[in-house]
Amino acid sequence: MKTSCCVTSCLTLAMTMACPQVDAEDAGEEALYAIPVTTIDGKTTTLTEHRGKVMMIVNVASKCGFTKQYAGLQTLYAQYADKGLVVVGFPANDFLRQEPGDDVEIRRFCSLNYGVTFPMYSKITVKGKNQHPLYRHLTGKDTNPTFGGKITWNFNKFLISPDGAVIARFGARTKPLAKEVLSAIEAALPSASTPPQE
Repeated sequence: MKTSCCVTSCLTLAMTMACPQVDAEDAGEEALYAIPVTTIDGKTTTLTEHRGKVMMIVNVASKCGFTKQYAGLQTLYAQYADKGLVVVGFPANDFLRQEPGDDVEIRRFCSLNYGVTFPMYSKITVKGKNQHPLYRHLTGKDTNPTFGGKITWNFNKFLISPDGAVIARFGARTKPLAKEVLSAIEAALPSASTPPQE
């Protein structure tokens, strides 16, 4: 009996040493980078390539009253890309069917109409029972207690710190070049820079 207890204790100790406790918040940040996503060109990947940068994740649409925000998003990316910001677009057709096109059509639309050069990903669902795991993570109150909550419309914007934490969220009516957006980006970037004019 003593031998059995000793073995159990040793195994428990070994497992504890091999698997140190992970802070829940840190685990959530790491989880963001582990979620599989697909580029608009059809490549399966994750957001790990953007680790270390400030990310703005946006659900976008081509036939929305806010579609012109593509221009502001591209301006942000052009202004801040070399300072550590990446804008990440996820097309979604969840609101009044305002993104009916396939990935090829969406990519062409963004390029021809707004000169988009920031990373675009394959069309997903951002709400409901078929919600993509990325947006389940971003909107979940357990994974994002401060800025969680359902997506209300196209062009919701999540600002992610270089280590994967959600640090701000802006609704569709908040333009990409709004002062509060620029201030949040400036605060998250490693060094200050001159913001673009709206």
